[in-house]
Amino acid sequence: MEVILLERIARLGGIGDVVKVKNGYGRNFLIPQKKALRASEESKKLFEERRHIIEEQNAKAKGAAEEITKTLSGMTLTLKRQASQEGKLYGSVSVRDVADALKEAGHVVPKSQIILTGTIKTIGEYKVRLTLHAEVTSTITVNVVRNEQEAA
Repeated sequence: MEVILLERIARLGGIGDVVKVKNGYGRNFLIPQKKALRASEESKKLFEERRHIIEEQNAKAKGAAEEITKTLSGMTLTLKRQASQEGKLYGSVSVRDVADALKEAGHVVPKSQIILTGTIKTIGEYKVRLTLHAEVTSTITVNVVRNEQEAA
């Protein structure tokens, strides 16, 4: 299936690119999420008519993401969790936990924009990447501790 991208998508292409994707990816994700249009002559004409509007919207979204990045860069979140004497957590820290901690800190970041490199199952500091826009990423530090003394 060929589609016209309405926004930049990592490892796929930029705005206006006509790319070939698997049918399910196009039908079930790209088109319903308004990230792409089916590539037909009619769609190409429609895209070219609206190209400047789409690029303006993308620029605004990128600007907003850069503003959020300025406030988030270098931020450290401290999460208290129960753990054994060896430092292994009795559960794990998930994307939901990071999103909730960010919300408590006053930053609303959807779970889909939080990227964990692996599961967090031990006490320590971890780098968490936030993909706020296709072209804007930020990194925060998550400090997992047992109690308040370890946080200091």
